[in-house]
Amino acid sequence: MNFPDNLKYTKDHEWIRVEGEMAWVGITDYAQGELGDVVYVELPAVGSKVVQGKSFGTIEAVKAVSDIYAPVSGEILEANKDIQVSPDAVNKDPYGKGWMVRMRIGNPGELAGLLDVEAYKKVVAK
Repeated sequence: MNFPDNLKYTKDHEWIRVEGEMAWVGITDYAQGELGDVVYVELPAVGSKVVQGKSFGTIEAVKAVSDIYAPVSGEILEANKDIQVSPDAVNKDPYGKGWMVRMRIGNPGELAGLLDVEAYKKVVAK
């Protein structure tokens, strides 16, 4: 499994890559592997407000349907249209082409409560 060390993680298996006040969010390699082949992704509209820990979309796979949770609060600036056309990008490249949303971070202090790569590896190992 692949766990980039430049990301922060949630216990619900989302990742966030922060660049200034912007962030990209997706699901981890572990999560896509557990779900199996992704067949559909429902994402929020641009301009939507999301709240840390609350669901902002769903991901449907052959095995299950799962919520996608916001790692931090903020405003959706872009939803990845490519994964809505080719949802298998989530399986093939979860940290690259398989990203879900780009957002403006509303409360940077929330980042402190997220997991670093070593803490996330411990969650996955359980």
